Amino acid sequence: MVNALDQVALDASLLSRYPEQLSGGERQRVAIARALAVEPTVLICDEVTSWLDVSVQAAIIELLAKLQRDTGVSMLFVTHNLALIRSVAQEVAVMSEGSIVELGPVDAVLEDPQAEYTKRLLADTPALPPECRL
Repeated sequence: MVNALDQVALDASLLSRYPEQLSGGERQRVAIARALAVEPTVLICDEVTSWLDVSVQAAIIELLAKLQRDTGVSMLFVTHNLALIRSVAQEVAVMSEGSIVELGPVDAVLEDPQAEYTKRLLADTPALPPECRL
């Protein structure tokens, strides 16, 4: 477990602490370390950033990208955060009521959706005007 903590940039001293003694970012890193301890080939990231503030979200995403580069682990993100999908995924599956309604490369699905549900989802998602985007 100490090696897994090292992988997520946490000190082994956290092993003696209770969850309520950790920040949100530390808790998320501990959860990732626990998953890495068994040396998985796939890491399922279910709403991995949903309850974190923006700066901590960015740090967790950077950590996951580093882990993917360093270990080769594949990652499956389950999220409602379309900005996250745009930044981390190569492919996306849009689900409605437990079924996949659209599947494909991120740019294709999010820029030119074919399924009516995907079109409604994107229409209901706030976005910055093009002149404000980086």
